Amino acid sequence: QVQLVESGGGLVQAGGSLRLSCAASGGTFSDYSMGWFRQVPGKEREFVALSSRSGDWGSNIPYYANSVKGRFTISRDNAKNTVYLQMDSLKPEDTALYYCAAGHQPSRRYNEYTYWGQGTQVTVSS
Repeated sequence: QVQLVESGGGLVQAGGSLRLSCAASGGTFSDYSMGWFRQVPGKEREFVALSSRSGDWGSNIPYYANSVKGRFTISRDNAKNTVYLQMDSLKPEDTALYYCAAGHQPSRRYNEYTYWGQGTQVTVSS
C-alpha cells in the first residue's frame, strides 16, 4: 500500500509560481510511474504531467498536457521518494485541486493509477 501526501499549494497571482511536492511511503517509489492530475468542481480529473518509472521506455522523458507544456516541470527524486511539479507563469485557468498519483504504467488516464493523494488546492488570481 502506497501513501501519497501532496503539499505546496496555495494562492498566487497570475504570472507567479508554485512548487508542489508529493511524498510517497509504503512502497518502492522507483517502481511507480508518477502522475499529476487536477480537477475543478463539475469536471473530470485532468492529466497534467507524468514521470515514468525507472526502466520503462521513455523513463527519462516527462510528458505534459498541452495546456501546461513549457510552463510546468515534473521531476522526481527517487532517493527522497518524492515527485515535484514546478508551476511557472501560472494562469487563472490553472486553478484546481491538484493530485499526485502512482501507478504501474505510464498513462495520461487517471483510471490507470492505483494510489492517490488527498490533493492540494492551487488558486491563481487574475
